Amino acid sequence: MIIAIPKETAERENRVALIPDTISKLVENSHDVWVESDAGKASSYLDEAYQSAGAEIITDRAKLFADSDILISIQTPPEEDLNKMKSGSILICFLWALQNENTVSFLQEKNITALGMDAVPRISRAQSMDALSSMSSIAGYKSALIAANELDRYMPMMMTAAGTVAPAKVLVLGAGVAGLQAIATAKRLGAKVEAFDIRAAVKEQVESLGATFVEVPDLDEESETESGYAKELAEDEQERQRQVIHEHAKKSDIIITTALIPGKPAPLLVTKEMVEDMHAGAVIVDLAAEQGGNCEVTEPGETAIKDDVKVIGPLNIPSQLAYHASQLYSKNMLSLLNHLIQDDKAEFDFEDEITLNTTITHQGEIISPMLKNN
Repeated sequence: MIIAIPKETAERENRVALIPDTISKLVENSHDVWVESDAGKASSYLDEAYQSAGAEIITDRAKLFADSDILISIQTPPEEDLNKMKSGSILICFLWALQNENTVSFLQEKNITALGMDAVPRISRAQSMDALSSMSSIAGYKSALIAANELDRYMPMMMTAAGTVAPAKVLVLGAGVAGLQAIATAKRLGAKVEAFDIRAAVKEQVESLGATFVEVPDLDEESETESGYAKELAEDEQERQRQVIHEHAKKSDIIITTALIPGKPAPLLVTKEMVEDMHAGAVIVDLAAEQGGNCEVTEPGETAIKDDVKVIGPLNIPSQLAYHASQLYSKNMLSLLNHLIQDDKAEFDFEDEITLNTTITHQGEIISPMLKNN
């Protein structure tokens, strides 16, 4: 079986799907691994390292797509590349099936089995395969560094001969994987941190990191999906939430927003009025920019000055730490491959929760319950 790794072509994408250490393990298990020339260069993994790990370097991209049995990437490859894949072959990548119905239909018609790394269920058995959590952790860490770099003040309390400087006040909205890592990083930098999440269950995690949990009274107790994501609130609850956030935003030097709802635009958490009431020089880092943003005035991919506040809408943050992001994604991928491949053949047991939820298309059919129930 030939496992192939193409060079990523999407804008701002510096990661690679498999690193040499992971490939050596696949080669030990008698798999043939093809890597497109310079696929890992942008993340500091060079062709020589892949060759030493036992991979074959391929310069013909069309051949790599046409002859591979399993093709592994970060982003979904362009349709012109997917069109070269043979019937019955397997594609594994971040597919975002709910937002890319045309791509799903194309893969279905081409009889390509497609697995979405964004669809791995959040259950204990699948933790080692959970690429979303791996990438979210990187994004949360980096968001705090971006904010600190853009802020025109110290993050920690500083005691100097000229007097004592108070620590920066950071408000993190959303305490999932990204939010918790943002909290931890901001605390390590010495900031005073508050965090808000509609899921009261995360209060203990927030406080264990040394942050203060911001509570909104009378929110629906059923605020979390079975997959562990926050549910969309009713309109009256959203309004109460915004009122509480508004009061805390006024006092904040930095706001980091991380809230996402799978398959839907990011929820609005920071309104124009909140930005207007923040002090000059404050910073907002909107990690939901790719899904429309949690801040009303975010411009995806840009740093904008709005009412003397810096509003940053970064795109593909994990790619900014491409070396470690690739390392983590590669380990997630190896765990998924070990789960799927039995006796040198990919086995699709749809009685298994991981396989069922991760598989989007197979043998010309839609498999994913997420798509079927949408």
